[in-house]
Amino acid sequence: MRQDEIEWVRGELESFVAEVFASLSRKDQRAKGGLYLRGLMLEGRRKSMQPMGERLGIDYQ
Repeated sequence: MRQDEIEWVRGELESFVAEVFASLSRKDQRAKGGLYLRGLMLEGRRKSMQPMGERLGIDYQ
């Protein structure tokens, strides 16, 4: 992908995440929801929290 395509997809994903998780009252919950969706889209066979957190380089708890 070209850089402009990557930026467009990133913007679309951020808009989608904001819309999907808008009903969550806490900011930290909305942020974790975005990370969860990003983790689901990454390569990797296991899609549970621990392996996705490790691929994203974050604490999964």
